[in-house]
Order: sequence, then structure tokens, then C-alpha cells
Amino acid sequence: MTHIRTFLKKYGWGYAFVLPSLLTFALFTLFPVVWSFVISFQKYSLVRGGTWVTPIYANYTQAFTMLNGIFVTSIRNTIFYTVFTVTANIFFGLVLASLIQPLGNRLRTFFRAAYYLPAVTSALIIGLTWAYIYNAQWGFATYLTRALGLPPIRWLSDPDIALSSITLSAVLTLPATAIVLFSAAMGSIPQEYYEAAELDGANPIQRWWHITVPLLKSTTLYLTVLYTIASFEVFERIYIMVPSGVGNSTQTIVTQIYNNGFKEFDFGIASAQAFVLFAMIAALAILQFRVLRSDVEY
Repeated sequence: MTHIRTFLKKYGWGYAFVLPSLLTFALFTLFPVVWSFVISFQKYSLVRGGTWVTPIYANYTQAFTMLNGIFVTSIRNTIFYTVFTVTANIFFGLVLASLIQPLGNRLRTFFRAAYYLPAVTSALIIGLTWAYIYNAQWGFATYLTRALGLPPIRWLSDPDIALSSITLSAVLTLPATAIVLFSAAMGSIPQEYYEAAELDGANPIQRWWHITVPLLKSTTLYLTVLYTIASFEVFERIYIMVPSGVGNSTQTIVTQIYNNGFKEFDFGIASAQAFVLFAMIAALAILQFRVLRSDVEY
């Protein structure tokens, strides 16, 4: 008891201040996650509750085999979307940040703010805008193809190109977070490195490739993990642009979770798929940390 009293006397007020946040986290985040994990091993009904399935991993195997393996297709589509969007976001973010970095303080601040605007725009608005651009009758993309003398393209209704069209819309949306973070990280690199390289005869491209890019490795790691998580969880853009889907060509992991959980009310399968998604993201994050981690300090 003496140790408890001493501990409370020393740290009690600190824990009292963080207690509301801890309770909120436990109630609205931790408990739902744990409960979802339990449901992933059950046949769950909102009316009758849950009953354990046999074998215990049946929901996980059924998630991959139900509806002729549509979940496997959704994983493949998600990986396709992720590879292109993450690569483009990192590349364009790095290039654009490098282009605005030599500018004066006012211009650099202006471009950072301008590039960051898409990040504060609702995903719903962005999705609707691209849906209008891709409209097969009067969309801007259709206008461009007609002006070039090309035949009409069914951007969002042709199963062969629907996912590619959605991916292109994500690629062409400026990576606001990457631009701002890369620009801030570049500003903290000591100028002595560039001056020494310039004295050794390195041109601007060589200085950028051999100094800037390696020293941004920690920022690149953070952004890669961040964009990978966001890409694997893509839902709003697809749901807004192709609300009824284009067969299975635009199905992703999260759209499958949504369909099973909130349309079919098969919460056991939906929870199992959600934890498969979690495992995939965790595995990719570990791989990215191994490949991109850096011990360089400056």
C-alpha cells in the first residue's frame, strides 16, 4: 500500500489528466478492434448475437473462396492501385518539392500552401469532380479524346480500363503531404554538403541525387508507409466514381469489407477480411522499414 500511495502521490495527477483520453481510446478504438477480432471467428447476427464457427478459422478461408474468389481479385486490384499511386506520390512529391526549394521564402510558402489545398478538400468532392471529368458524354477527358480524333472511351464503364482510370485520377491528384514534408526536410539539410559537392565539381543533378535523396530517406519511409496505408484503405474515391461497380474490376479490399458487412450483414466474414487487410499492411510496413530505414543524422 505504501508503494501505491507513493506512486499516486508522484504520478497521480499526470494519470488523471490523460485518463479521459485513455478512456475514449479504449471505448471507441481498442474495444471495437478487439470485438471485431472476436467476431472474425463467429457467425454473428445483430439480433441473435454470435456463435463460434467450426473450424475456428472458417471465416478466413471462406473470405478467400466465397463468390468465386472475389476477395482475391479485390486484393490484386488493391495492390495494382497501391503500387502506382504510392510510387507516383513519392516521385512527384519529391520532384515538386525540389523545384520549389530554391525559391525565395515567400514564393516557397505560397507554393506549399497552394499544393496543400487538395489535402483539405473532401475526398467526396474530389471523387465527384473526377466522375464529371470522366463522364462519357460531356466530361473533359471525353472532350480531349474527341479533339484528338480518338474514338469515345468509356472511362468508368469499361471493365478493362475502369480501375486504371480511377488510379490515374489518384496519380494526377497532387501529393500535398509529400510536397510539404519533403520541402521541410530539404530545408533542414546543411548547405555545407552542397557547397563541398560543388567544389568537387558535382552538377545540380548529381548533388540532388547523391545528397538530397539519400538524406531524405527517413521522410521517404514515413511517406511511403503513410501512402501505402491510405492506398490499401481506398474506398471513397471508388465508391463515388463507380457506386455500382464495374463487375469485379473495381473491387478493392475495403469495398469488399463494406459489401459483406453493411450490405450482406455477414459481419464474421467482413471482420476476417479486415484483419487480413491489417496483416497485409503490417507486413508491408515491416518490409518498408527494413528497406528504407536510415541511421543518417545531420
